[in-house]
Amino acid sequence: MAMKQLRKWLATGLISMSVFSAAQAETFIFTAIPDEDETKLVERFQGVADYLEEQLDVDVRYIPVKSYAAAVSAFRNNQVQLAWFGGLSGVQARRLVDGSEAIAQGVEDEAFETYFIANTETGIEPSDSLESLEDKLRGKTFTFGSKGSTSGRLMPEFYIRDTFGEAPDSVFSRVGFSGNHTRTLRLVEAGTYEVGALNFQVWEKELADGNIDTDAVQVIWKTPAYPDYQWTIRGDVNETFGEGFKDRVTKALLELDDPALLESFPRSGFIPASNDDYEPIRKTAVNIGILD
Repeated sequence: MAMKQLRKWLATGLISMSVFSAAQAETFIFTAIPDEDETKLVERFQGVADYLEEQLDVDVRYIPVKSYAAAVSAFRNNQVQLAWFGGLSGVQARRLVDGSEAIAQGVEDEAFETYFIANTETGIEPSDSLESLEDKLRGKTFTFGSKGSTSGRLMPEFYIRDTFGEAPDSVFSRVGFSGNHTRTLRLVEAGTYEVGALNFQVWEKELADGNIDTDAVQVIWKTPAYPDYQWTIRGDVNETFGEGFKDRVTKALLELDDPALLESFPRSGFIPASNDDYEPIRKTAVNIGILD
């Protein structure tokens, strides 16, 4: 039943609220971690919602959330049935919902990277080795992204601890959490923090769009590759939407080929993913004490 028609009937009193509630339950709802500015996310994922609605022949709705933790909670509580998670948030969500699966990842997500960036006033020059930057980084101010971010917190913290043998609070004079990658970039560019860590895709897209003052900020180090973002779906969707629905969602995501929509991620396409692909992320999170 189309939602527009349903609302029309409600307005004329031809259908009860109990039936409306049941129809709402049959709407396929998804969310995404808020890793960039909300305006960009709403534009991107409304496009995904329109695409999925056409492919799946069900009502599809995207709902934004305010934090990584909120995305995980919405998935756990079945407020959403599908989510675009980062590596860590996906691991956290699947631990909470039996039968949930990672079903697709971006081509670029097999080998993701974090960029360490620095305000040029620091005088820190790019290096192929984080270890060689220890003396220049020590005592500087540093911002991660969200506390639940794989590329903005988990992996950069792992490499800081692994390289320097100390927690970030011991290496830097002040450590912050910006909340998202775009904000990390702006804070370091402005000199509010001297150094930061962010998703390489955000840097590359902002650079290509001419949105970075390269006289004020530059990349100083790139992490080794690791698996990151993925689409994760609840294991009970077939019970709600019919046999084979999970496979249909997977197929639709893997066949998404709209150039403008892919560019908005930005990804060149989507490929199959599985829970096992993110075992290195789980082990890293356990290693530094984010997961038990």
